[in-house]
Amino acid sequence: MLALICQMKTAASAKCVQKLHKVWKHFQPVRCLSNMQTNESFLTTPIFYVNAVPHIGHLYSAVVGDAAHRWQCICGAKQAIFSTGTDEHGLKVQQAAEAAKLPPLQFCNEVSQKFKYLFDANDIAYTDYVRTTEDRHNRAVNHIWKKLYDGGYIYQGEYEGWYSTADEAFLSNQEVHDVTVDGGNVQKVSIETGNPVEWTSEKNYMFRLSQMGPQLLEWLHTNPEAVRPSKFYAITKKYIEEGLQDLSVSRQRERLKWGIPVPDDPSQTIYVWLDALVNYLTVGGYPDKQHVWPAIHIVGKDILRFHAIYWPSFLMAAGLQPPASVICHSHWTMNNYKMSKSRGNVVDPLDRTHRYTSDGLRYFLLREGTLHSDGDYNDDRLVNTLNADLGDTLGNLLSRVTAKSINPQQVFPQFHSDLFPLQPSSSSSTVVRALQEDYDLIECVQRLPDTVNVHYRNFEFHKALEAIMTCLRSTNGFVNRHQPWTLAKNPHEKPWLDTTNHVTMETLRVCGILLQPVIPKMADKLLNRLGIGEDERTWVYLESFKTYHGKAGGYDGRPLGNSGGILFKKIKQID
Repeated sequence: MLALICQMKTAASAKCVQKLHKVWKHFQPVRCLSNMQTNESFLTTPIFYVNAVPHIGHLYSAVVGDAAHRWQCICGAKQAIFSTGTDEHGLKVQQAAEAAKLPPLQFCNEVSQKFKYLFDANDIAYTDYVRTTEDRHNRAVNHIWKKLYDGGYIYQGEYEGWYSTADEAFLSNQEVHDVTVDGGNVQKVSIETGNPVEWTSEKNYMFRLSQMGPQLLEWLHTNPEAVRPSKFYAITKKYIEEGLQDLSVSRQRERLKWGIPVPDDPSQTIYVWLDALVNYLTVGGYPDKQHVWPAIHIVGKDILRFHAIYWPSFLMAAGLQPPASVICHSHWTMNNYKMSKSRGNVVDPLDRTHRYTSDGLRYFLLREGTLHSDGDYNDDRLVNTLNADLGDTLGNLLSRVTAKSINPQQVFPQFHSDLFPLQPSSSSSTVVRALQEDYDLIECVQRLPDTVNVHYRNFEFHKALEAIMTCLRSTNGFVNRHQPWTLAKNPHEKPWLDTTNHVTMETLRVCGILLQPVIPKMADKLLNRLGIGEDERTWVYLESFKTYHGKAGGYDGRPLGNSGGILFKKIKQID
């Protein structure tokens, strides 16, 4: 088990960060088919604010985390935690509950259930759904507050500056500017988010963030993957180098009643972001027993600062390891416009799930979304992508090779090495039927697991899916080249028919295992049809074409599973 706590003082934080780097390297899967090993895995999404219903960006964070978690399980993670949940304290929630004329907890219960329903509908396989209104979380927050206070990192002071209720963020003069709003009035807003700010003067508790710069820079320097992708690493580093100011970590109780009171001072409420960030420790069992730490956090770019600066600072000040990595993704637009209720272009993720299936929506988000730049949601492009990739390329290939007209025995066909030897020159037989393009296909399939593994580990799912689809398109070309429907008409061609079908099925088997993190239901249906057992769908089963290599343990002669119908029913777009 990975150690959770570096027993350190502030001066020893560099040693703790160096230990983190070793832990992170140990976490990475070994890129070798014969020796794929992983250890513990701890992945998190943000916990989502319950002041409004979930949107497509929330689902994207969850799908990215879920796909990464599923891949770690496929690769053999002995203990895998994947958490999501809801952030239920703060002024925005307090105000939203008042507007809904509901008690805050009842309001939180209703909205949190909407997030959970959306995630369940999209097969988000979380191992823990945490809510900040839970008693276990309250205990964790109180414990870490006392650690920070007793360590001298929290002190009583006076905060005077800008505060954005919409962002639940304290901002400096450099982070706000004037804009002209309706009626010609001038208003101060956050430069980063555009949300209004107000001048606040309060006697609060402050965190000594100004002292954390050297430790944060050491964390970044020692762990180049501390923040990914690199553009967000650079943004984080620049922000730290420009100098950090102490951070207010409480609000006056008379202003913010809906939150966790400061221990031993009921006149103050703990700042919502300190409260919320501790959820990752709550999931791990803090403060009683830590299961796995450090974690990898998947976040949107709008909350990068909180996760890449505030959170590691809180952790290191409390004597804990900072995150293994903060994976920052960009946002989603709709038809190249920012989504907004006023524009009427907000995508309802639950509606799209029902319309396009959970696998369909998951596939599009991971196929089109990238970490480094905003994704653009477009229903027409979604339909075209799903029909082309899941219908024409994947589904059609399965239908072809399992059709009774070319596979009447409904088995995984035998591979004939005399017709398709390791290399044409290795056989003096004149019956060799394989072409150079066929050997290229075999090589493509054998390289594919390592290629996909690298992309999945880098959270570049679009690259992994393109590699898989390229291989499947080549396999469709292989089928077109050898025309099994014609071979099936001649009994003398059965050995070559079986061999070509074997190559196609083996490709589908490998691709089906690799697609499980992205389209779990469809991958399960595909593998069931090929007769692949549920215990044969992990990394160790990604060695391909054993018969071709003269090894035992291939799938020749295995009965196919029952047909579950069309793998993916093509979608007709509704205007």
